Amino acid sequence: MTPQPAAGLSLKPQYYADARSADAAGLWFEVHPENYMCDGGPRLAWLEAVRVRHPLSLHGVGLSLAADEDPDPIHLAALRRLADRFEPFVMSEHLAWSQRGGVYHPDLLPFPRTDEALNRIAANVGRAQDALGRRLLIENPSLYLHLDGHAYGEVDFLVELCRRSGCGLLLDVNNVHVSANNLGFDANAYVDAVPADLIGEVHLAGHAPDERLGAALLIDTHGVAVSPEVWALFERVIRRTGPRPALIERDDNIPEFSELMAERAQAAGILSSAHAVTPAPGSRSRVNA
Repeated sequence: MTPQPAAGLSLKPQYYADARSADAAGLWFEVHPENYMCDGGPRLAWLEAVRVRHPLSLHGVGLSLAADEDPDPIHLAALRRLADRFEPFVMSEHLAWSQRGGVYHPDLLPFPRTDEALNRIAANVGRAQDALGRRLLIENPSLYLHLDGHAYGEVDFLVELCRRSGCGLLLDVNNVHVSANNLGFDANAYVDAVPADLIGEVHLAGHAPDERLGAALLIDTHGVAVSPEVWALFERVIRRTGPRPALIERDDNIPEFSELMAERAQAAGILSSAHAVTPAPGSRSRVNA
């Protein structure tokens, strides 16, 4: 029997063989489905080989759920075929937009958190979940500048999105740290405000100071090891929620597989030492971000 997913890693071509042979309990791998939405070839064969040994998650970057148009039905159909084939234990997407009118942007873009945006995104999440036949987890973004026009704090917006659409949350604690630094809010208060019962997964990653502005502007690079501040946020979340599937994200400056496994072991140790706490339904503090 496959162990319950615990701490996982982003799956990169550099270590397909290592991933296939690794045997740590609870190890799982996350992939961006857009890299595997093809009809055949070596990528799918490699993914099949890894899936025999380890659970997979599909973490999308292309649905553009915050756009003011419906999700692309062709994209959704290809994503459904991939999910049906590999049976991920979780699927997730971002609270952002990246395309409109057939024009694609190589980034996950922000938006004002208004009632109009909430209605649109909840409808888009619902359409996507119906098409996929699965619940999605929605990830909080990393933010770099203040936008005018917000009617909701970020946590309140996410909670209401879950209530309306039935989705869950992927809490990225590195994104929380980066956004808190850049926008000037309390990262601890943010994670404390997220209802435990909505958190289906936690992401950890590295960040770096901007080359020009330094630590005044942190960039979510996924190119360095997880920082002490992000580890502390992760422990804070897990102490309150109990164990959740957790991922070490690394998308740049890919190190040796053994180095990533060491970070993964640190996350697994925190999860294994956590004692689940059952919070009152919907209980949380309030925070504006």
